[in-house]
Amino acid sequence: MPHTELGAFLTARRARLGPDDVGLASSGTRRVAGLRREEVAVLAGMSADYYTRLEQGRERHPSASVLNAVARALGLEPDARDHLFRLAGISPEHLQTPARPRVDAHLRMLLDAWPDTPAMVIDRRLDLLATNALADALYADFAEADNLVRMAFLDPVGEVFFVDWPRTARACVAGLRLALGHDPHDRRVLELVEEAGRDSSRFRELWEEHEVRGKSHEGKEFRHSAVGGLTLSSHVFDVRGQDGLQLVVYRAEPDSPDFRALRLLGSLAADPARPLHRMR
Repeated sequence: MPHTELGAFLTARRARLGPDDVGLASSGTRRVAGLRREEVAVLAGMSADYYTRLEQGRERHPSASVLNAVARALGLEPDARDHLFRLAGISPEHLQTPARPRVDAHLRMLLDAWPDTPAMVIDRRLDLLATNALADALYADFAEADNLVRMAFLDPVGEVFFVDWPRTARACVAGLRLALGHDPHDRRVLELVEEAGRDSSRFRELWEEHEVRGKSHEGKEFRHSAVGGLTLSSHVFDVRGQDGLQLVVYRAEPDSPDFRALRLLGSLAADPARPLHRMR
């Protein structure tokens, strides 16, 4: 039996979930309702012994990262997650979702000055904070081009658009791991990890590999519904004075088929009679 309010809360929340609720295969006869402690431990990425001590009140000083992992494993809503932190003696106030970074107007003007080059500004969470017109056209097949992780894992277009989807998927997950290395309590990143892990089994598998890597200068291959295949070089620059923001620029060799395809894409995007958005 749990000996603390924290333990009682965890026990009660565990009892409300079954294996099917969290994507686990059910095995064996269950004497009590809900998940087993070992199953919660697996979902949270910790040892069964540690989770048992936490629930029994023998571990009284869990870290914020441990509590976040348990909250994700139990599918806690924001209010319940904050309650979990308070029961553990940690104020949730410092975990409030940080504001979305803002992109300077001059940087936006720079993006718009490159009509033949897709360019964008991203943050560590891989949100697309600002894009120029050609980048919008490049990503027009997606239902919403707001975040590279969502685009790769949660939109079915991702596996078609990103020609080397396995490499893209690994890079996205490794980038999120890197983001949490900068701030393990960043709720915007944690919520994205929770969302992607809930809806994509492949994301969950890659997340467990703990690969860490930032944006690379590798060439990118895309398959666009309007212009076909595109092979572009990638250039990534840190934005001075904006911690965590990066300028990403895709480029095609002048007079190459890829360059002409980008020109065609820009022309199609500029034609109001032929909207590009979500051409499937």
